[in-house]
Amino acid sequence: MASDKDKKTVGRLKSRPQFLAVRNGEKRKGRLFLLEVLDRQDASSPPRVGFTVTKKHGNAVERNRMRRRLKEAVRLNAAFAMQPGHDYVIVARRDVLTAPFAQLVAQLNNRIGSAPTSNARSRETVSRKE
Repeated sequence: MASDKDKKTVGRLKSRPQFLAVRNGEKRKGRLFLLEVLDRQDASSPPRVGFTVTKKHGNAVERNRMRRRLKEAVRLNAAFAMQPGHDYVIVARRDVLTAPFAQLVAQLNNRIGSAPTSNARSRETVSRKE
């Protein structure tokens, strides 16, 4: 099949230290999920992706359904937009369950392809405890 040659494979983040390392990267917020991106400075390696769904979003059945929807969106569409040498962690929000799949895919592609946003106000703010 010609389509198998065109498909881009994406690696997986599996261990806790890998997920924690990505937390130090940039964050791209969305209505359906939070996307955390870390540039590993290694353009020769394929992109890697990890999925996080916290317990506050429902029971195991609902959390697994959220994770499966996100995995399928990445597998079908978003893998093409991911840059080599980058790690991506997708932190699901509850709305992933009810959102139409086309909207989920569109927002995922938009967040992956978007440039980092600078939030100068949050960097300049000092702690109120001081």
